[in-house]
Amino acid sequence: MKQAVIGILAHVDAGKTTLAEAMLFDAGQIRTRGRVDNGDSHLDTDAIERERGITIFSSQAVTERGDTRFMLVDAPGHVDFSAEAERTLQALDYAILVVGANDGIQGHTETLWRLLDRYNIPAFIFVNKMDLENSGREAIAAELQRRLGEGCLDAEELLSEGPAQEAAAALDEGALEEYLDEGSLSLPTLCRLVRGRALFPCFYGSALKDQGVAELLDGMGKLIEERAWPGDFAARVYRVSHGDHGERLAWLKVTGGVLRAKQLVEGIAASEAWRDKIDQVRIYNGSRFELAQEVPAGSICAVTGLSHVRPGDALGAEPAGISPMIAPVLTYTVLPGEQDVHAVYVALSELADEDPMLGVNWNTHLEQIHLQLMGAVQLEVVERLLADRFGLAVSFAPGGILYKETIAQAVEGVGHFEPLRHYAEVHLRLEPLSAGSGVEFGTVTSTDELDLNWQRLALTNAMEREHLGVLTGSPITDMRITLTGGRAHAKHTEGGDFRQATYRAIRQGLMEAQAMGAAVLLEPWYRFELDVPGECVGRALADLTRMGAEYEPPVIAGERATLSGRVPASEVQDYALDVAAYTSGLGRLYLELSGYAPCHDAECVIEQTAYEPEADLPNTPDSVFCSHGAGYTVKWNDVPAAAHVRVDSATFRPWRPADAEFFGR
Repeated sequence: MKQAVIGILAHVDAGKTTLAEAMLFDAGQIRTRGRVDNGDSHLDTDAIERERGITIFSSQAVTERGDTRFMLVDAPGHVDFSAEAERTLQALDYAILVVGANDGIQGHTETLWRLLDRYNIPAFIFVNKMDLENSGREAIAAELQRRLGEGCLDAEELLSEGPAQEAAAALDEGALEEYLDEGSLSLPTLCRLVRGRALFPCFYGSALKDQGVAELLDGMGKLIEERAWPGDFAARVYRVSHGDHGERLAWLKVTGGVLRAKQLVEGIAASEAWRDKIDQVRIYNGSRFELAQEVPAGSICAVTGLSHVRPGDALGAEPAGISPMIAPVLTYTVLPGEQDVHAVYVALSELADEDPMLGVNWNTHLEQIHLQLMGAVQLEVVERLLADRFGLAVSFAPGGILYKETIAQAVEGVGHFEPLRHYAEVHLRLEPLSAGSGVEFGTVTSTDELDLNWQRLALTNAMEREHLGVLTGSPITDMRITLTGGRAHAKHTEGGDFRQATYRAIRQGLMEAQAMGAAVLLEPWYRFELDVPGECVGRALADLTRMGAEYEPPVIAGERATLSGRVPASEVQDYALDVAAYTSGLGRLYLELSGYAPCHDAECVIEQTAYEPEADLPNTPDSVFCSHGAGYTVKWNDVPAAAHVRVDSATFRPWRPADAEFFGR
């Protein structure tokens, strides 16, 4: 049989889970269709999902139709859980994007569409809720082509050699030649166009009324290509969760060879090599599962026994993945109340192990836990998980924007740690990278200048923690940190000495950048599209100007106007409520994270934060030197002159990333 892993994606309330239920029912996998509003849907297996009526965690089911085996993955639709949806994409061969006929393409729909393009995943479109009042099939088709692309064509016409075939032929030179020669496109050609993301067949119906669902299943069965997989074992982790008995589950897409129970798997976590044995291999259908002895490439499964993996990890011959596009923009302070703060931190760290986008940071200076996440609904889910799984009743201070920091020009950082009978010195170059690059680590230091083992140790220390900037104490990003030199002592150097020297070198470099005026505060910005009645354009323009938005001139279409551009996340948090009020419910605001960019009111934010980097002793920029048998502190601005090593660029080697090969694994 042909087989494919197919994800079902949509903005919230488009009917995604209802479609999944209808597909399983039509294929004979379930006897009765569950309802989201009744709390009995087959794929919303978690109690919180059933209570809230939304999908929070991706879940899977396996079914067959004709000669095709579908492994369905139901991904979250709410924007607060879009990071979970993005991780799910790494397991997919194809996707179904569900669009509500009654409310059209939403802002989050376009975010999902861009994610599908980013991960190069072929897609089918199912226009749901055609039984409700809508603008009509022709108008919906035109909107799909205008907003998503000209390859969005009617599946029924494509498969029946209707007019859509001529439009499909225009998408590809080879297809055009075939159409001109034969008068139609063959099924293999249509499959090729779908697989190559040139063609996106569109199906129409109502999942709730079981209209168009059989056509979707049959059409996908015809248009899906059989895929060849490599022979060497490879897999990618797309989710981590815990089972009913507390066992840790790693959800995998096998992308090469065969995965077997009791198989040994190796990997690297935090620069440390690990080796675990897979215990059980489970094939899930909703909340139920069957044990398997092996799973071939192209399949998804959950396994027990892998204690080190995190979502996004590559196993075996699987190459490293691309960095996620979606990231948290809000930060909350945990209020533990009567709970032990360290127990709360351990519990949150376990939740962050399942969701890497859930940032958990312990502020040693303030003795507080700070939580980074997507929004208020996700916060409520975290609060509920802490209570249900760990028995911890906590609350949270009001959320704020998660700022980040970077630098505008290259600086040198020096760290020295030499209390009595200890010694390490580290020199680093900090350079700015393009927006969205994160933090990269590497070395140009010759092994003649610093032994490879010490280089590895210094970079391991640099990579093991999140480093804070010196403007507001926010995490640094978009920066390359390069080891340029250092020194160890044959007798007195211990491993922790390089940790101290490395931390201090990074902070010292950041202080140098601040002194040069090259430290930059970043804030999250949203791409927005604001659709309002024509008479409300003046109010909308005034609001956008007040919020510091960057926007294009309004586009007028009939009695409506559309404005688009970028706006600081800090200014637009509750603006959707204002739009609904001043347009009497006729306006709509679409938001999508654009990324981090320089803060529009940096001076004000820095002043309000009142962060004192030199008073943050756990992140000190100062160094420790030794004289007459006693250690003494040297202030950060005097450290370069007091340093023992003089870095000579003539000795540099080509830049080498601190990757698995560098660490000898």
